[in-house]
Amino acid sequence: MSLQAPPRLLELAEQSLLRDRALAIPTLEELPRDLFPSLFMGAFTRRCCETLKTMVQAWPFTCLPLGSLMKSRNLETFRAVLEGLDALLAQKVRPRRWKLQVLDLRNVDENFWGIWPGVSATSPEALSKRRTAGNCLRPGGQQPLTVILDLCFKNGTLDECLTHFLEWGNRRKGLLHVCCKELQIFGIAIHRITEVLNMVELDCIQEVEVCCPWELSILIRFAPYLGQMRNLRKLVLFNIHVSACIPLDRKEQFVTWFTSQFLKLDYFQKLYMHSVSFLEGHLDQLLRCLQAPLETVVMTDCLLSESDLKHLSWCPSIRQLKELDLRGIALTHFSPEPLAVLLEQVEATLQTLDLEDCGIVDSQLSAILPALSRCSQLSTFSFCGNLISMAALENLLCHTVGLSKLSLELYPAPLESYDAQGALCWGRFAELGAELMKTLKDLRQPKIIVFSTVPCPRCGIRASYDLEPSHCLC
Repeated sequence: MSLQAPPRLLELAEQSLLRDRALAIPTLEELPRDLFPSLFMGAFTRRCCETLKTMVQAWPFTCLPLGSLMKSRNLETFRAVLEGLDALLAQKVRPRRWKLQVLDLRNVDENFWGIWPGVSATSPEALSKRRTAGNCLRPGGQQPLTVILDLCFKNGTLDECLTHFLEWGNRRKGLLHVCCKELQIFGIAIHRITEVLNMVELDCIQEVEVCCPWELSILIRFAPYLGQMRNLRKLVLFNIHVSACIPLDRKEQFVTWFTSQFLKLDYFQKLYMHSVSFLEGHLDQLLRCLQAPLETVVMTDCLLSESDLKHLSWCPSIRQLKELDLRGIALTHFSPEPLAVLLEQVEATLQTLDLEDCGIVDSQLSAILPALSRCSQLSTFSFCGNLISMAALENLLCHTVGLSKLSLELYPAPLESYDAQGALCWGRFAELGAELMKTLKDLRQPKIIVFSTVPCPRCGIRASYDLEPSHCLC
């Protein structure tokens, strides 16, 4: 028979406060500050709505990180919190102990609630991060209540708590500063997105991800909002396509309209595009509008012209680039000069280079090797999926001798690993892989290095060689 430890005095006090509503409300003014979080958690979990309303008004901290308690959303308790905010907003003169300025609705990992008596401990770093939640506070004057949230549109509908908050907030304009740091769009009608964005302080948004297939005409409806996100650091675009019905002059007008929004983005640093075709032949228009140095350029499976690559290589904004990812862009018929110039421009800062599945051949590789060998900060290099001979691979490995920070290297299997029909010869692949590994180890000590084949036509998996061959799923 096991004996349970008796409840601690603190737990008994909390149970009493939550059980007796009449006692809980007047007692809050005298409640020690450090007991508020654990009591609030109890009231929130047990759905003690009247207690929640009063606790929100009397909250003794600058920030109430509600989002981390809303893993399973309940409209009733959320509505009670908003009703408590209504009462707080109605107070012209607040008691000095009432400190709430920021309601944080983000679903974050840090456990603010864990540092208080009666709750398991967490690191001081987590609390420090939480205290930065109020960084939207404006200097001087009467502060509006700041509400911080991340917006994620998916499944065609809005979350019921978000819908209720937007309706509530729309009736309290001027009293709220609605701050969204991250905006993710996975699928919802554009008119619903713009309805929400009309309520948000757009200059707070720092990251935008559009992860659903949009036509260019829809992106253009979103573009004016993008131009108002003056603190935007990162933009991700997936699967933006151009309808065959759009006339060429109309498409060019759309491209100009979209790219001109970047003139307003003074802090933009990271550009991610996957399967985007509308900038083919027009990348220079976007590059000319950049106002700050880029840290990241990721353009995977995009349509680019050779002139686009030339403009990228001479763009002043890429000279501090840390990550360059051109996976899946067909470079086979391009001159190697633009890529070589591009690597020269970023040799002092580039840390990640991904040229996977670009169709690069021996002659092109030979032309870019001098520039590649001077990328002294390079730590990750992916080059698999290209059509490279054994001799060219050995030459490539020799040019990496001075790249002391390389920690992850991914190379293609030599062309000699395949027969005349393109089928992989396992024995030959293992033999050549062992030779390449020996060549490299004679030059330097690699950390993680893998030689891999083209994807298997049946299962889509690449066979690989690091210390020994690894088969695909077939």
